[in-house]
This record gives sequence, C-alpha cells and structure tokens, in this order.
Amino acid sequence: MNIIIPMAGMGKRMRPHTLTTAKPLLPIAGKPIVQRLVEDILATSNEKVEEIAFIIGPGFGKEVEDHLCQVAEALGAKGKICYQHQPLGTAHAILCAGDTLTGNVFIAFADTLFKAAFSIDTNKDAIVWTQRIPDPSSFGVVKLNEQNEIEAFVEKPKDFVSDLAIIGVYYFKDGDNLKKELQRLIDENILLKGEYQITDAMVHMLENGVKFYTDQVEEWLDCGNKDATIYTNQRILEIKKDTEQLVHSTAVVDNSVILQPCFIGANVTVRNSVVGPHVSLEAGVTVEDANIKNSIIQSNSIVKNAHIADSMLGKNVTYIDKPKELSIGDFSTQL
Repeated sequence: MNIIIPMAGMGKRMRPHTLTTAKPLLPIAGKPIVQRLVEDILATSNEKVEEIAFIIGPGFGKEVEDHLCQVAEALGAKGKICYQHQPLGTAHAILCAGDTLTGNVFIAFADTLFKAAFSIDTNKDAIVWTQRIPDPSSFGVVKLNEQNEIEAFVEKPKDFVSDLAIIGVYYFKDGDNLKKELQRLIDENILLKGEYQITDAMVHMLENGVKFYTDQVEEWLDCGNKDATIYTNQRILEIKKDTEQLVHSTAVVDNSVILQPCFIGANVTVRNSVVGPHVSLEAGVTVEDANIKNSIIQSNSIVKNAHIADSMLGKNVTYIDKPKELSIGDFSTQL
C-alpha cells in the first residue's frame, strides 16, 4: 500500500506559527501533525506501506523535505517528495504524486487527525471516511443506500441529505484507475470554483460502477488554526496518555507539579512551577516560576514568571513577565 499526503498549503490561518515551520510539522503532544496522521493510518491496516508521498509547495525547503523523509523512514516506508506548484485543488494536488498512484492507495490531507477503531477492508473498491456532525451544511457529505454503499456525494447541502461529513481521508483499491480519473478532470478542464476537485472524480467513478463505502471515525480533530490546534493537542494527550511515554527521561522537574496528561520533552527543565493539564513542552524548553495549562510551548523556548493558558508559543521564544508588587484593598476585584 502507498500513502499520499497532500500538504502544499502555506498554513496562513496558523500564522505566525507557520512562518518558519510548515503546518504539518507543527508538534502535537511531541510529534509533528503529519507523523501522527501517518501513524493513525498505519494503525488501521495490516498491509505494509511501501511509499509515502508528501505533496508540498516548492518553497518549503530542504530541511522540511528531509524531515518528512525521516518520518516515512522511521515508519518503515520510503519517503517521496512531490511538488504542487499552483494551488489548483485537491484532485490536482493528488495527481502531483502520479507515480505513487498505483495499487492500494490511502490519501489523507495533512490538517486532519482522527481517532478511530476500525481496520481497512482492502477488498473494497473505495472507502471515504466520515463523521456524523449536527450541522452538515458547511461540508461535503455522503448519502448511503440500503446496502450502506455510498450512492451520492453532495457538497454543502442546503437541505438535509445526510449528517455524514467527509473528513478528507480516503482509500482506493485501484490507484491506477483513480489516477486516470484525476487526469480526466485536467484533460476535460472540469473545474469547481476554479479548482480540480477529487469529489468530481469520485462522482464519475461511482457512475461507472466503482463501489464506495464509508467508515466513521470516533473523533475528527482539526489543526486549521491556533485554537483548533490547542484543542487537538488536548485531545491527543488524553487519547495517548496510556499508550505513549509522554514524559522524557531527561526532563528535570524541580519543586514543581505536573498535572497530567502533559507531554514533557527531552532536556526540558521545570522549576517552581505548575504545568498542566494538557500542556506540551517540546525539547529544550525551560519553565521557571510559572503556571501553564492547555498550551503548546515549542522547542528551546523559555517561560518565566508567567501565567499562561490556551496559548501557543513558537520555537526559541523567550517570554518573561515581571513580578508585580500589589496593594489591593478590601472588596476589590483584579481582572
């Protein structure tokens, strides 16, 4: 099986955190988003993954490319870098990894994590992962027939069709056929709002006898903006607290309280502080005389004399608040 990860977007909604780090490499509970995504995919399948193709923009740089290939190799697969030079839609992005579109193919867009308890049935023609949501009007949805096969794809329905929202994770038994269908969109210039969309290819495949099914995820976690990423970090810490070692052996915790679950990375120092719950301190972070909860502090940053909540600090940040001398009378409120 091959895996394709389209991730060419510049992550503008995550700025300033994506000015020097590609969004899929931002850390969630100690691992890059894209690494957690690939690990989630591997957990659903018993098949060996031969190749992982990462579709990126041409300006991401060699350091990002090397990091992505290392992620693939650590998981026992060959890493491959493909470029999308223009943002021309999901179908165009996937087709940029044309050589990887062969045999069994799993496709997942890199700003989505999910919690799921299922195994991929590789004998099925195609699977589209979904989650039930209360208001599906802002999403593409699938409509099922009596055999629980997908009979229609509907984009942002104004009237209720289904509450099964497409989350951007797909399996195809015949990658070569998908490649042909994606190329057809380009050749015939089939566009939706100026872009080539994978949904148009799937509609044509459905009309030509390909059977689509859906599996539902228990939880769909977005990393599209700062608040969503902090919430995803919180949920991943809860989900992984019993299965991953979240406190590195080299971390120093002195006269401090760690309210679990938290990720405490390599060579982190925490002194005279309260940290947690739901905090990720990446490698080399120093925290002194501080109170931090529900936040992500990236590598080699320093936080002192501060009270931080629901926050995200980048790499090599120094945040030192000044101790305050107060004189507050009776019946006062300080906000």
